Amino acid sequence: MKITIVGPAYPYRGGIALFSNRLAEALVSGGHEVNIVTFKLQYPSFLFPGKTQFSSDTIGSDLNITRTINSVNPFNWIKVGKEIEVAKPDLVIFKYWMPFMAPCFGVIAKHIKKNKTTKIIAVVHNLIPHEKRMGDTGLTNYFVKKMDGFIAMSKSVLTDIEQFNAVKPKMISPHPLYDNFGVVKSREESLKALGLDAQYNYMLFFGIIRKYKGLDLLLNAFADKKLNNGSIKLIVAGEFYDDEGEYLDIIKKHQLQDSVILTKNFVPDNEVVNYFCGADIIVQPYRNATQSGVTQIAYHFDKPMLVTDVGGLKEIVPHNKVGYVVQRTASEIVKALIDFYQNNRAAEFIEGVKEEKKKYSWQIMVDTINELYNKL
Repeated sequence: MKITIVGPAYPYRGGIALFSNRLAEALVSGGHEVNIVTFKLQYPSFLFPGKTQFSSDTIGSDLNITRTINSVNPFNWIKVGKEIEVAKPDLVIFKYWMPFMAPCFGVIAKHIKKNKTTKIIAVVHNLIPHEKRMGDTGLTNYFVKKMDGFIAMSKSVLTDIEQFNAVKPKMISPHPLYDNFGVVKSREESLKALGLDAQYNYMLFFGIIRKYKGLDLLLNAFADKKLNNGSIKLIVAGEFYDDEGEYLDIIKKHQLQDSVILTKNFVPDNEVVNYFCGADIIVQPYRNATQSGVTQIAYHFDKPMLVTDVGGLKEIVPHNKVGYVVQRTASEIVKALIDFYQNNRAAEFIEGVKEEKKKYSWQIMVDTINELYNKL
């Protein structure tokens, strides 16, 4: 097929942009002709909480990416929609993750539909946002009405889609592995690259820091002396999108300055391997979630995980096979992590990870897209 992907892509940074790039590669490998239409302006700078929207990495493949969408210019939306309408791709795949993009994507889709040829689907990362705002429901409903079908990556997202539209075709396909961060390295080599002492054990909290990700829960858990016993350190590798003061206050209150390592920066793609391969376990103490790109990086690097019992995370992280699914409390987080270290569960969980990760291939996502297209 001739396929157009609409959404974040290189040179933008972040998991959804990486997903678009990797999906395009997988579709091309499947024999499809693929182009990506991404943003020339994704967010106005005053709405973006991070330091930069752009990746510092160089893309490693020869993808056909066009930067043409302005997320806040309705005249641009019409122009982009008409351009794709005229090109007549067989399929357009929108990447949806937040209501802010609903007007832009909805108008583009409305104009594409005028060619009466192209089928339009959404690969939905989140339908209902983690941090809700007034108007979210109306905006998302507008977007949903413009789609012909949907792919969810967890049962919780599929349920959300059903709430907005129970009739249109929809399928579930798990979030594939983020396998574009290089090969597994030794713990010693990774820690050396990070300038960390290999005599300690390391837990990793990875990704941008927002309230819903529960870093405060983890810091309060780590204050427990049964866990913070002098042999374990916590790496927090990510940029603050919240006020960092709240987290620094917790660190100061519990005197964790020597045992918590803060990067305070977005981690470039070529450094991700060192953080994951240097860590013993990846900890995601989220307050709410759908699925997670962090789990799919952990799977790629054969790392045990701890997640909280929210959204679709327990679908992805089978309890006591690849790690732990716990309640959203500091005491439950402590209990699981003590079990992990005191009972030497790493080797057992790593074997579980290697088996479980077979479910998360990009070919499964490509096959699901093909199957959904044939239902439209």
